[in-house]
Amino acid sequence: MSAPAFTPFDGDYEARVRESFARQPFMTTMGAQLGAVAPGRVELVLPFADHLTQQHGFFHGGAIGAVADTAGGYAAFSLFPADATVLTVEYKINIMAPGRGERLVAVGEVVRSGRTLTIARVEVYGETGTTRTHCATATQTLMCLVGRADTRA
Repeated sequence: MSAPAFTPFDGDYEARVRESFARQPFMTTMGAQLGAVAPGRVELVLPFADHLTQQHGFFHGGAIGAVADTAGGYAAFSLFPADATVLTVEYKINIMAPGRGERLVAVGEVVRSGRTLTIARVEVYGETGTTRTHCATATQTLMCLVGRADTRA
């Protein structure tokens, strides 16, 4: 994927993204890790674990969807003002191959960043060593909530 070049509103966008991600108990429970963070682009890595699988031993579709949603959300969040938070409005995912491998890598990239709504595209890959298999594609709409803290109410 090749996303357009974006300039973030907040010069400390990477620290803000990483701090927000660290506060997500669900991602911690899954074992997901934040990889590369750039303006409008975020990579998320989910190491294989048996509790993330379905009956055939592949990553569960819910796990694939969760990392796709989170990668796209933080790609959008990286472009938001410092006093804003992000919420997913909608996403659609196509799982095209079994999620298998040593890890999943979800790459979220902003397609269009608007004042209120942002559109992102996410590609999810199953990786083993240096072999990468494209297993899912998602599109997502995210909402920028300016003046709302990115913490629990």
